[in-house]
Amino acid sequence: MKIVEKIKDPIYEEMELFEKKFAQMMSSEVPLLNRITYFIVKRKGKQIRPMLVFLIAKMISTNELGEKSYRGASILELIHTATLVHDDIVDDSNQRRGFFSINALWKNKIAVLVGDYLLSKGLLISVDNRDYDLLKIVSDVVREISEGELLQIEKSRTMDLSEEMYYKIIEKKTAVLLAACCAIGASSVSANQEVISKMYEFGKLLGIAFQIKDDLFDYGEKKIGKPLGIDIRERKVTLPFIYSLSVLNLEDKKWIINTIKSHNKDKNRVLKAISKIKESGGLDYASKKMEMYKDNAVKILDGFPNSPYKESLILLANFVTTRDV
Repeated sequence: MKIVEKIKDPIYEEMELFEKKFAQMMSSEVPLLNRITYFIVKRKGKQIRPMLVFLIAKMISTNELGEKSYRGASILELIHTATLVHDDIVDDSNQRRGFFSINALWKNKIAVLVGDYLLSKGLLISVDNRDYDLLKIVSDVVREISEGELLQIEKSRTMDLSEEMYYKIIEKKTAVLLAACCAIGASSVSANQEVISKMYEFGKLLGIAFQIKDDLFDYGEKKIGKPLGIDIRERKVTLPFIYSLSVLNLEDKKWIINTIKSHNKDKNRVLKAISKIKESGGLDYASKKMEMYKDNAVKILDGFPNSPYKESLILLANFVTTRDV
């Protein structure tokens, strides 16, 4: 059994039902929009976010999941998809994990409108069902993601990103969404605020580990749908880069900064910069930090009784740091 299938096994029925409900939720009266949303639904990824919602909810509550849990998972999937569509426009990206992006197939104007539609759809589901606790969580997420993206753009211009600021950016850009999944999973089964806060922290720590792993892919050789050195070419400052600047001699440090600032389209220079960052121990340092965040996330689960759902959450945490895609 593949690891993702093993993680999903205790919530297999919930995930099957979720897919049907989510597809229905995406439908509209506009044929063009239906074609695009059908394309989105059909190229679904590993579905880590809805899995988190259901695993957390089932770990906390022994009752059968209600509609609120399915709505929460759907809202987050809509918000997540909207941010990906908008990201591809901002990054002028024609591919998303090996598939054509929405903007590549239908151009930017339509992609912007589709992203807006998905975002508003997610928020309206909360309002229509008076899920005001979920609405507060997802509204905070949208704000945080926007702030994180703008912070990253600002820092990519100045190249003066500290390790502390790096964590702040990835917490806003990536971790808050996983944190929201966990918080909504708890909130959807009427958990108390202390439990909701614990689950939020679990998701946040897991999200930071997830993003560090994504950053490490930039220095690998495997074809994962993300070209080697793409972060450097896009002037994104990641943890291996930050660490290398703290240990390299002044000459190498200036050379790497100059490469990213002025020669980030030069493939040979980018590859040489990657080699210098590797040799400085940047990847080893980032890997250790990633494991630390993952371990701290798993420790939060110690206070909950053993169950298949808890076991799957631990498996998921380990998968986040060992995955090759």
